[in-house]
Amino acid sequence: MKRPNRITLLGVAWLLAAAHAFLPAARAQTRWKLDAGGRISWEVEQGKAHQDHVEMSGRKVSVIVTYGVDERGKLILSRHVVFPMLRFAPNKTRDHLALTFGDDATPRVLLNRASPRSAVVVAVRHRGIMRVESLLGRDKEVALTRTVFPSVDKPLVVERLTFANRSDKDVTVEVEDTERVVRTSSARGVYGGYVASSRVLEPGERVVKPGAGTTFALLISARKTAVAPPAVDVEAEERARESRVAEILSGLQLETPDPVLNAAFAFAKIRAAESVYETKGGLMHGPGGGAYYAAIWANDQAEYANPFFAYLGDPVAAESAVNSFRHFARYTNPDYKPIPSSIISEGVDFWHGAKDRGDMAMIAYGAARFALAYGKRETAEELWPLVEWCLEYCRRKLDERGVVASDSDELENRFPAGRANLNTSSLYYDALHSAAMLGRELGKPPEQLARYREQATRLRAAIERHFGANVEGFETYRYYDRKDLAGHAKFGAYAERPDVLRTWIATPLTVGIFERRDGTINALFSPRLWTEDGLATEAGDKTFWDRSTLYGLRGVFAAGATEKALEYLTYYSKRRLLGEHVPYPVEAYPEGNQRHLSAESALYCRVYTEGMFGLRPTGFSSFLVTPRLPEGWAGMRLKNVRAFGTDFDLSVSRAGDKLKVDILTGGELARSHLIRRGDTLSVELGRRP
Repeated sequence: MKRPNRITLLGVAWLLAAAHAFLPAARAQTRWKLDAGGRISWEVEQGKAHQDHVEMSGRKVSVIVTYGVDERGKLILSRHVVFPMLRFAPNKTRDHLALTFGDDATPRVLLNRASPRSAVVVAVRHRGIMRVESLLGRDKEVALTRTVFPSVDKPLVVERLTFANRSDKDVTVEVEDTERVVRTSSARGVYGGYVASSRVLEPGERVVKPGAGTTFALLISARKTAVAPPAVDVEAEERARESRVAEILSGLQLETPDPVLNAAFAFAKIRAAESVYETKGGLMHGPGGGAYYAAIWANDQAEYANPFFAYLGDPVAAESAVNSFRHFARYTNPDYKPIPSSIISEGVDFWHGAKDRGDMAMIAYGAARFALAYGKRETAEELWPLVEWCLEYCRRKLDERGVVASDSDELENRFPAGRANLNTSSLYYDALHSAAMLGRELGKPPEQLARYREQATRLRAAIERHFGANVEGFETYRYYDRKDLAGHAKFGAYAERPDVLRTWIATPLTVGIFERRDGTINALFSPRLWTEDGLATEAGDKTFWDRSTLYGLRGVFAAGATEKALEYLTYYSKRRLLGEHVPYPVEAYPEGNQRHLSAESALYCRVYTEGMFGLRPTGFSSFLVTPRLPEGWAGMRLKNVRAFGTDFDLSVSRAGDKLKVDILTGGELARSHLIRRGDTLSVELGRRP
């Protein structure tokens, strides 16, 4: 007799322990709050020191601002500025001009020709532009607002200093003429020598009347030595940055009853879409973090960010997605040697240090999903050979167990991945299904598309057969076969220990493989994997990567555990948006000190589009919707979805014991459907003329 699918006594023990663990939403500690303008604000309490960092990017510059206050409320401010297209030999991934401008670049401020007796920060605000509000003087007679942002289209960071006289007397304000200049050797530079500088625009003294104000600006810029410095209109630069942020925010708007989730989604859009660089190899979306610019990766761009950009409708982000696939396609070859993991240095070189990480599965997965949702036949025709080649590469890498072999995975041997890992095979499985649908739209041979579907069916069975296992008491997946590691120089000891839970057990849920749904969800939210910062990479280890947490949350929504997913998503969102390190998802810890890499923000948005709303592209003008409306919500909506050849709103509302799904175009109701909770709706929008 077949035994029922259940967890073992060890799994029960972990569940009982989880019941007594912290309730995620209740334990989210917040330092920041949402304000009426859509920004987040930190109202500084005197005597409480705090420091944080945030990244902001334009097409030719990125700045990581470290900011905070000491115990006296005095400002801490430093700017690490990266100029991605000013390259150095040997012109590898990190060979760009990057400089830190700290106290040496901060001009001294004088009031009535003396240093202010008091200067305290009272608030910090952020939404694509950082504003630091301070009060100066014994009687706090002058208010100073520092506004920091990158230029949209210049290698320039602007810091505006706006003073307001709050007293009933004239105040003389002086910003000293402070300048720092760095000149690099022309022998090292790919484009010769470079000049970087910080300077005060129009420094000196100004008399400010009661109730009036005045503005100075600190400019940080860099250029090739032979290029003249740009003329800078500070107000125009700020308007352009505000306009760019507004442009990003206008598309794909989330409306739910929870303002924190709405805001976290909006902020994540900013970070995901702003990090596009204008290189000689075209627009290239880059992770950032002080290290990764003017380059693309098979995971960050092809797998994480590009499928999201198909829905956002931002032309800059969309062009960067198409361009990334063009760069990867340059490396397809008749011998089926792997495409490099990363195309670097403005597209002129590549990095392949971890060898095949499952990159071809990542590329096929992302390219097929992007092409379907983007809804442009000419783009799909261009990407089809890349998808086709990557699928054939993966087919050739199937081992005797029927799963995809690779040299490592996206963690690049930080943790063991065996000869074949669960993540790569899951992505290949999804790519086969997407390719069958994409090929149908393009009129490809039916027998070829049938083979893709048959291969997907066989692969799904192989995933269950090879990876399906009881791990630490949970009926879930092992990430790899420990026997593959025997004799491995770095991970050989792993071959002798029991299977340990890994966070990427969530990937099958994101691609519609639900055979081990309950055991996997219980494992993800057990004390063995869930931590205060989301999912640990491996049970018992302190390392976490937000990318796997976001895959996990998306997968749990997709699997229909809506209330559980919402509880943990709410906790995570409060922590990332309003906690101690804000306002975006992060890369990892302890590696990288929780850098605000941009593709993680795209993954955050996909928790909603593909998880909560259950969007799955099936054609240039068609998609599936499996909405997961939480019990306490009357409705939810995605506004200004710019995909499948049109602009539309997707609204889900409660209608008795059913769900009402409305599609609106141009503000008018185009179609309406009633479905049962948990059902999947197929939507055909109609093709563009």
